[in-house]
Amino acid sequence: MPRQASSRTTAQPDYARGMPEPRPGIDVPDHRGRTGLDRTGRDLQRNPDVRVTDVEVLAAAWHVLRRTTLEYRDPSGRWETQQRETYDRGNGATVLLYDPERRTVLLTRQFRYPVYVNDHPDGMLIETAAGLLDDDDPATAIRREAAEETGVAVGELEHVWDVYMSPGSVTERLHFFAARYDGSTRTGDRGGLQEEGEHIELLEIGIDEALAMVRDGRIQDAKTIMLLQWAVLDGPFAAGR
Repeated sequence: MPRQASSRTTAQPDYARGMPEPRPGIDVPDHRGRTGLDRTGRDLQRNPDVRVTDVEVLAAAWHVLRRTTLEYRDPSGRWETQQRETYDRGNGATVLLYDPERRTVLLTRQFRYPVYVNDHPDGMLIETAAGLLDDDDPATAIRREAAEETGVAVGELEHVWDVYMSPGSVTERLHFFAARYDGSTRTGDRGGLQEEGEHIELLEIGIDEALAMVRDGRIQDAKTIMLLQWAVLDGPFAAGR
C-alpha cells in the first residue's frame, strides 16, 4: 500500500521564501561578533560639505573593506557624487624604547608579508614596538604590546603625537609614544607571541647607528623613522637635553 505523504511542513528560512539572506557582520553577528558594519560613516555631520549616502561592505574576513558613496560640495558650490574605498583595521599605538645613558634604542625585526610582496628584499622589517588598540586605550595597549614584543615592562610614557599614516585609503590613526628602558638589565633577544605567529628578533642599536640605517635604507618603516627623527630633534637625544 502506498505510503501517505506527511502533512507536516518544514519551516523554511526567510531567504528560501524570497527574503534576503542575513549577512554576517551586517544583519547577524560575524565570526568576530560584529554587526552593523555597513553603518560606519552614515551619521557623519562634522563637515557641511560632505553627505554620506551609502556604505557597502566589500570584505570583512578580519578587518573591514568598505565602499562609501558620498556627495561632496566643491568650491563652486556644486554637489558631486564620489566613491571611496576604505580599509578599517582599527587604531593602533607604537612606542620608541630608549636608554638615554647608553644612547640606545630597542627595535624589533619580524616578517611582514605586505612589504615582502611589494619589493622588500626579504620582508624582515625593522620597527618600533606597535600593535592595535583592540578595546584598550592607547597607553594601555602600547604597554601590552611592548611587553609582548620586547619583554619590557614600560614605566612612564611620553605621548609624542597622533598621526593618520595612510589617509588616502586606510582609516587607522596611530598613537605615538616614547619610554625609557634599562638596557643594562635586559635579557634575551627574542619576543612575540608564538601562538599568534609572531617570531620577533630584538635589536638594541645605538641612536647614531639607527639614524645611519634610516639613511641607507636598512630601516624603511615610517613610524620608526618618525620616532627616531623625533628622538634627535625634540626627544631624549636632542641637543641640550
